Formats: sequence, structure tokens, C-alpha cells
Amino acid sequence: MTEKIKESFKDGNIPAAAYLLVSAFLLIMLASRSSFLYPCNNWNDANSYFSVGKALFNGKMPYRDVFDQKGMYLYFFYGLAYLVSHTTFAGVFVLEVVLAAFDLFGICAILRLYVGKGTALLLSPPALAVIISSYSFYWGGSAEEVNLPFLIWGLYFVLDYFKSRYPAEQMSWKTIFAGGILAGMIANIKFTSLGFFFAWMMCVAFSFLARKDFWGAVKGCGIFLVGMAVPFIPWLVYFGLNHGLYEWYWGYVYINVFVYSNLNGEGPSLFERIYVLAKLLYWVVRKNLVYFVFVIPGVIWFISGKGKKWLERFLMAALCFFLFLGIYVGGSELPYYALPLGIFAIPGFALLGQVLEWGREKITALYAARRDRADKHKSVYGGRKSVMAGWLGALSSLAASLGIIWLVSINIPYMREKKEDIFLYKFKEIVEQTENPTLLNIGCLDAGLYTVCDIVPSCRWFQTQTLAIDDVLMEQERYTREGQTDYIIARDSYPDVIWEKYELAAQEPWYHEGMEFTYYLFRRKAWEQ
Repeated sequence: MTEKIKESFKDGNIPAAAYLLVSAFLLIMLASRSSFLYPCNNWNDANSYFSVGKALFNGKMPYRDVFDQKGMYLYFFYGLAYLVSHTTFAGVFVLEVVLAAFDLFGICAILRLYVGKGTALLLSPPALAVIISSYSFYWGGSAEEVNLPFLIWGLYFVLDYFKSRYPAEQMSWKTIFAGGILAGMIANIKFTSLGFFFAWMMCVAFSFLARKDFWGAVKGCGIFLVGMAVPFIPWLVYFGLNHGLYEWYWGYVYINVFVYSNLNGEGPSLFERIYVLAKLLYWVVRKNLVYFVFVIPGVIWFISGKGKKWLERFLMAALCFFLFLGIYVGGSELPYYALPLGIFAIPGFALLGQVLEWGREKITALYAARRDRADKHKSVYGGRKSVMAGWLGALSSLAASLGIIWLVSINIPYMREKKEDIFLYKFKEIVEQTENPTLLNIGCLDAGLYTVCDIVPSCRWFQTQTLAIDDVLMEQERYTREGQTDYIIARDSYPDVIWEKYELAAQEPWYHEGMEFTYYLFRRKAWEQ
């Protein structure tokens, strides 16, 4: 931990830390559907993570016993959330608040590199607000959201070095090692954001080469990789002891690289891919304009502003390029993929902070004479007025941040939904009539019934994955034919074989983003049980 981070916890900064913690709570409370302000978070992806995390904490092995293709720390964090509440996302809300707190502390640390402490505190909540109110934040609880604090703190470490110590000093081995740990965490959550740390270490290596220290660059890369390996150790032990190393590789690496993406050589040509990526960037900007209005000027300022070293300019361009490339080069695109790009709004807020401080200095100069006349009348009361003004500004900034979320977030209208009108809770009443029920989810990712009924998945393919492999549908049809679960929830369609051992218990319509779905709940026939 650098001296600047240590200083942030000294000399009366506990109120500032408390302000950021309260801000994290309030911002997530409003922005995420995991919050108690919403009836539930019935996002398929988040419920899938919750189900796998639940299975992990109930002795089942991800990938082998229950399948989803994200990284192990995501499931571990969701498993911890499951311990807080088995049937709601209360624990996920706590997780999101903790992550947001780390986001805010990291944002504030970055802003402190360019502006004063007061300005940094004022601008930290709105910087996070524009990120989590964006379309890419989606419903809350994404793997990208879990990655954010690791990216933000990685951004802090590298900006702090290139601004404050390069080229006079080399980056410390401790910082390089810490950067490797951050990269290792992302590698074990969702590795598409690793492009950021590829650029991170590349620029750090260039800083050694610029100082004509080739072996320092080699040593730095080695230390980074050692740090990156550290987060893998618990899972190497876990899968090794359970004879599941191949399942880990197959479920997380092979499926994502060679099945889920189109990086297997059969995709579009290089020029076609460049065109698609450029077009995609245009739509990503349009969909997430709330933070790109800060990303664009901030990145331009960082690259072209005065007083910056050439490698410092190259750093920002490389971080942006490789993060975007890592996320989208596979050819897949979903709204929440763009969330990590929101970290580049922070330089935009640093630019805004410098403009605000420049304006404040100009205004102060105009009233210098009046201030000088008042010097002899300074008192404790004057100091208290200054403190009160500071807190008034902080509260105003927080209120503006909440206002941004209220006006922009796609989630706010969902607050009006009532639990009793949601299909999950209607199905829950039926499922809970069976003691220790089992469930299979077909036709879509986890619809949330595992969560609200506190059911641990009993089938490997407990949900329908959007994977180009035959195993999913074939195995789910076998589960259905054999009547392996007490209940089956299906969306829109179901195999004809279902009528052999199941009967329709309920069906409910569901509307989402202009589309209508029908969910069916099937119950195993009494004589088949």
C-alpha cells in the first residue's frame, strides 16, 4: 500500500471514509435490483451465479456437478451472499455495497492524484453514479460489477506511478506484485477484462526499457505473473483434491474461448472484425452516454494534455484499447459487457475537478480584498462555517448522484412491481407444497425459482445454457424423460417428452424490455414420484 493510501486514513479522515461508505450504500440501494427497494432481482445471470454459489457451499463442484462458465471467485462471493439470505438477494446487496465502497475509495484515490482532497470527495459519488446508472450496469450483480474494484485499483496504481515517480524511479516490486494479484482475481471472475492488465504490465515493462533496464523489465513481468498466480492457488488445491482440474479447465477456459466466442478461426476476417468492433464501439457509446460524456474528454485530455510524459500518454490509450479489445474480440455482445469501460470516466472527473478548482481560485481572487479585511475577525465560528460548507457540498454531491441514478437507470421503474404479481412467487407457493423439492430449469438461464424456493440444483445442466454443444439439450431431455426432479420450470417451449412424467401446474406471462414470455411450471405426476 502506497503512502498516499495510508495518508487517506490519517488525520481526521474517518468522517470522509464514512461519507464514502454511506454513499456506496445509498447508490447501490437505488441502482441495483438486489436492493430492498425492489421486489426481487430476477435477472437470469445473477440467479445463475447465486445457484452455483449455493451449490458450492452445499458440497457440489462447479463445472462438474453444476455448470456455469464464469470464474470461481464470482461463485465464491455469491456463495457468501447465500449465507446471508437463502431466498433473497439481501446478501448480494451487501456484496454490491462492499464492492461499491472499494470502487469509491479507489476513485477518490485516483482523483487525489490530480485535485485536492475536498474536490476528490465531492466528485467520487457522481463518478460512480454515472457508471452504475448506465445501461451496462443492467440489473445489478454482474461479473463485470464484481471486476470493477480490481480494475479501478489497478488504474490507481499505474496512474500514481507514471504521474508521480516515472522516470526517476522504477515501479516498486510490491506494486507490480499487487497488480498481478488484481489481474489474477479478474482471471478468476471473468477474464475478458484481462486486456486491461495486459496493457498495464506492458507499459510498466516499457518504463523499465525506457530506463535501459532490460532485466528489470523481465523481472517485473515475472513478479507480475507470480502475483497473478496467487489467486489461483485456492482453486488449484480445491479442484486438485477433488480430481476436478480438467472440469475446471473445460468449463471455464475451453467453453469460453472455443465454444462461447468465435475465436476458433471460423469467424469473420480481420478487416471484417475491425469494422464490427468499430460499429460496436459506436453503439456502446450511444447506449452508455451517461459515462462516455466523461470518458471521451477525460481520455483526450489525458493523452494530449500538457505536462505529460509520452509513456504516460500511451498508457491511457493502451489501457482503453486493450480493455475494449479483450471484452469484444470474441464476437459476443451483451449490454453489461461494457461496464468495465466506465472506469475511464474517472479521468474525465479529474479534468472536471481541475476546472472546478481553477474556477474557485478565480472567484477567490476576486474577493481577496474582502477576505484580507476579514482575517482579523477569524474565529472558531469561521472554521465551523467552512466545515459546514464542506459537508453541505458533500451532501449536495451525493444528492446529485442519486438524482442521476433516478433519472437515468433502467431499473427505477421496476420499483413499482409487486411481489405477488411476479410469476416466481406464484410458482413458489406451488413448489413449497412439496417437502425438499427438486427442480430443473429449461428454455432459459436460471429464472430465479431456485433462489426464492431455496433449492440446491441437483442436475449438472440445471439451466439451459446458450452453448453450441449438444450436451445441454440432450441431457435436459434425459432428465425430463427419467423424471429426475419434482418440478420443471420452462420458458416459452418445452419438449414433448415432458408429458410422460409431468403435468402442468401453472403458467404465467412475463414482460421484459418490450418482449412477452410465458413461463410454465410442471409438476411430476403423483404416481411417478
